[in-house]
Amino acid sequence: MEREAVKRLFMQHYVRLHRVAQSLLLDGQESEDVVSDVFESLLCGRMELPAEGEVRYLLTCVRNRCLKRLRHMAIVRNSLLHSSAEEEEAADERLTDILEYVSTHFSERDKRIFHLRFTDGYSYEEIAARENISKVAVWKHLSHILSSITNQFNPTS
Repeated sequence: MEREAVKRLFMQHYVRLHRVAQSLLLDGQESEDVVSDVFESLLCGRMELPAEGEVRYLLTCVRNRCLKRLRHMAIVRNSLLHSSAEEEEAADERLTDILEYVSTHFSERDKRIFHLRFTDGYSYEEIAARENISKVAVWKHLSHILSSITNQFNPTS
């Protein structure tokens, strides 16, 4: 989808979409991230709007992404509650391996962005402002890093 069309949709519908996300997630920053992810998908061409009912489609996308995040958070919460000491130790060791991999295989900017997001808990918007880049650029950096980590630690056989 063309950048100007996405910008127009963003300007017209952001407040409403954010309100829907906020009502589901009860977290302003998570809500901003969900809505930004939807528009980023449009911008990158991973999602196309139907000719009719674009607002309904955007609302459905935001709702579905919120529900997906809520399910993910519930799974994480359950796994943390039921994990054993051995599992926690293995997870800590794996996390240490991942952090070491990031520190030795990526540029300084990539490392900063990774740590701002996953260590310090910054949102895409906060990272973009701090690094003086767009939120899409933040997404691209993180996507590249996470893809590389996945390939390194979960290779497909």
